[in-house]
Amino acid sequence: MLDLIGAYENYLSKVKQASANTIASYMRDIRQYSDWLRMNMGVEVVDATQVNISDYLHNLEQEGRSAATVSRSLASLKNFYSYVVSSGFLEKTPVTDIRVDRGEKKIPQILTGREIELLLAQPVCVDAKGFRDKAMLEVMYATGIRVTELIDLNVEDVNLELGIIKCVGAKKTRAIPLYPGALKALRAYLKDIRSTMVANANENALFVNVGGVRMSRQGFWKILKHYQAMAHIEKDITPHTLRHSFAVHLLENGADLGSLQELMGHSDISSTQMYTHMVNQKLKSVYEKCHPKA
Repeated sequence: MLDLIGAYENYLSKVKQASANTIASYMRDIRQYSDWLRMNMGVEVVDATQVNISDYLHNLEQEGRSAATVSRSLASLKNFYSYVVSSGFLEKTPVTDIRVDRGEKKIPQILTGREIELLLAQPVCVDAKGFRDKAMLEVMYATGIRVTELIDLNVEDVNLELGIIKCVGAKKTRAIPLYPGALKALRAYLKDIRSTMVANANENALFVNVGGVRMSRQGFWKILKHYQAMAHIEKDITPHTLRHSFAVHLLENGADLGSLQELMGHSDISSTQMYTHMVNQKLKSVYEKCHPKA
């Protein structure tokens, strides 16, 4: 029998051109589901029923998985079975009329302007690592790009004369401007530092680790956590916190949703509208705190 799960992974990569992280997340959910079906129900994914799927999701809840995890698993299964039906291996999807508790959606953590200033001030440009870290943090906040997009940047993606970076996404490429401080930090890193850090002259990665090869997501996460501690920022921040902060700060200063959508690389404006809600929530909080009649 055709390996449907393998075929779906190939479809996500070659046809949908999904990101590596998205593919890994989907495949982890689907393979875990497939293994559970085989071990507990003795059936394959094409033979599963709506009851089987409901039982599987209930089992996740019983194991203590979060509402977000269960909801994501359901979404993964819906997408997988849609592919199976469209490929002609099933007449209809077994994922129908299944609902799960999505839980309370948490508002993403946002840094204040002062916290951003403190964070960006931490790298000391006295050695190669300091120059590199300064450039990475400045570029991250200047552009709002995802951490995977940051570490995927190559030297040729930077145009210092125009003051922009070219961010190559799975489906589209966007040019994002850099504010003067970020441009200055990036120029200093490229002019005097990067060539001393790369392990091979043919390395095209913009940001490299101490081994001279492309920086990893985990590597950048550790760097961010290091400077968060130095800045005494108590919020639990992640690389995505800088992206969220970028979006909210732009809206607070008058950016329109269409422009922000383009800068963020969102295919659907509903993803961008989330930030409008966050700004409104913040304004409501300020109102309730400061208005004498509130």
